[in-house]
Amino acid sequence: MFTARRWWDRKGLQIGILALILGSAWTMRQTQGALLLEMYQGITRPLQMLQSGPSPEERLRDARLLELQTRIVDLETQNKKLQDILGYVEKEPLSSRPIPARVVGRSADNWWQQVTLNRGTSAGIQEGSIVKADGGLVGLVESVTSNTSRVLLVSDLKSQVGVTISRTAAKGVLRGDSSDEAVLEFYEKVPNVKVGDLVSTSTYSQKFPSGLAVGRVKSLDLKKLPASIAKIELFPPIRSLDWVSIYPKPEMPEPENPNLANEQLQKSR
Repeated sequence: MFTARRWWDRKGLQIGILALILGSAWTMRQTQGALLLEMYQGITRPLQMLQSGPSPEERLRDARLLELQTRIVDLETQNKKLQDILGYVEKEPLSSRPIPARVVGRSADNWWQQVTLNRGTSAGIQEGSIVKADGGLVGLVESVTSNTSRVLLVSDLKSQVGVTISRTAAKGVLRGDSSDEAVLEFYEKVPNVKVGDLVSTSTYSQKFPSGLAVGRVKSLDLKKLPASIAKIELFPPIRSLDWVSIYPKPEMPEPENPNLANEQLQKSR
C-alpha cells in the first residue's frame, strides 16, 4: 500500500497530464476542432474589435453628428456676420441706407472679375449701384435680374476708378490687377505721394461718390513712362467676399469741366 502511494505521488502528475492530452485530442477529433476554435475566437474577438475600430453603424452616427456640428458652426458664423452688417446699416441715414446682400456666385475663372449677389430689382437694386464691404469700395453693379445682381469688382482689369491721395489730393485712375492689389496711374508726372498714403475715390469719379476708402499705397514707380504709377493694397477682402452692402446709384452733379480729368491725364503724357 505504501509502495503504491509513493508510486502514485511520483507518476500521478504525469498520468494526469497524459490523460488531459489524450482527452483533448479525442475531443478535437470528435468535434473536428470546433471547441478549440470557439475558445480562440472568444479570446481574440475583443482584440479584433479594438483593432478594427467602430462598426459601420457607429461610423454613420459619427458622420451625421459631425455634419450637424459643421452646419451649426456655419449658421452661427453667418448669423454673426449678418448681425454686424445689419448693425452697420442701421447707423446709416434712412435716405441712404444700403441693402445687405450675400455673394452667391463666383467663378474660379473670373474670381477677381465679378461676383453674383442674391439681391436684384425686386429689392430695389439698379445698374450702377455701389457695392461696399468691410474696408471700403468693392465694385459696381453692372447687370441686374429680379433676384440677383452681377458686380464688376475693382480688381477687374477693366475696372477704372477715379481716386485721390487723401494726404496730398494727388489724383489718378485706379485699375484692377486681377489680385488683391491694383495699379494707380497718376495724372501728374511727379505726384506728391509716398508709401503708406491712403487712397479714396475722388471728385473726378463719374461712377462713385467721393471719399470712399479704397486702399493704401504699397510701392511707387515715379520714373514710369508715360505716367508715374503706384501699387495699391486694396482694403476690402476681395479674395474672400461674403456679405456686402449695396448703395443706391449716386446722383452725380454735372462737373464744371467734365473733361478736366482727361485733360490732366493727356498733359501728363
